[in-house]
Amino acid sequence: MNRLDRVLSLLQLLRQGRPVSASVLARRFGVSVRTVYRDLEALAGLGLPVEPEMGRRGGFRLGPGYFLPPVTLNPEEAVSLLLGLSLGRALRVLPFPEGTDEAERKLLAVLPEETRRILERASRFIGFEKVPPDLLHPERGAPQSVGQAVEEESRIVGRFLRAVLSRSRLRISYRSPYRDGTEPLREIEPRGILWDRDRWYLVGDVEVRSGEPRLWRSDRVVEMRPGPAIRPTSSEFDVSDLLGRRWLGKAMERWRAEHPVRIALGEAQAEALRRDWYYGHALFEEGPDGRTVLTVGEGEYERIAAFLRWLGPGAELLEPAGWRDRFAGELEAMAEAYRRPG
Repeated sequence: MNRLDRVLSLLQLLRQGRPVSASVLARRFGVSVRTVYRDLEALAGLGLPVEPEMGRRGGFRLGPGYFLPPVTLNPEEAVSLLLGLSLGRALRVLPFPEGTDEAERKLLAVLPEETRRILERASRFIGFEKVPPDLLHPERGAPQSVGQAVEEESRIVGRFLRAVLSRSRLRISYRSPYRDGTEPLREIEPRGILWDRDRWYLVGDVEVRSGEPRLWRSDRVVEMRPGPAIRPTSSEFDVSDLLGRRWLGKAMERWRAEHPVRIALGEAQAEALRRDWYYGHALFEEGPDGRTVLTVGEGEYERIAAFLRWLGPGAELLEPAGWRDRFAGELEAMAEAYRRPG
């Protein structure tokens, strides 16, 4: 038996769950105990959880849950899984890129020959568009991430997911373009992740807002360190509670309290904004003159000015008063330019 066959057979024995001593393995394969230890070290070096057990009946075994049991898939089920893998590659950041490639290779390896030939050509007839840039909500202080930056973000999302699965705490430091400086390391309890508009959001609990999960955009995490063992919680987390961008609605409530901006709208404008992915979570109220008043939180004048120009006639900035006067001056300058002969 060559070494490859021996190591594969050794792997199957370790999967059975019962510890097997090195001396038993040596007799089984007709090699020395030292050779068995080298084979075990080779498996551990490949990332397999080879676990020793001490005692009279001790030995070595493979940690539980490393391999899934055999799964039989029909062609439609196999295509569904490969579609999911292909969609993952269309994301700007993939949490486990190496694992995705390996999973696809393993899936293709167990399929019937004809199905495998069809699916190996899948990239030629299945495509996923990237999420386009949003002109009304441009990135603030975040250039397009490429190369090493994307790899780092992928590592952060992967580490966060592992903490969720292992139920362990983390310490993270965060930098937001909406605030000055970088937050100090803060201990959090990872609860889940959320993908929205080609961005990953890490969801966790912090002491300052107990019971209300906080979200951190993964590309803005500066540092991530392992924390202590997780403390049991009585509440069960379900990421579906945040879908429909309900997480954004809660965030916008806080932003409105910090930097309120009020804009009067015509009926058609208000109806269109209620359907928008972002402004649909703003506050809409009936004004004293019958118009709808939109209230959002925004600390940068230029963003509101661009929004008002996009809305056009029928929209009126009510507050802040200083921005109102500034915008009126800009409109007058624009009007003067159009009055001049072309």
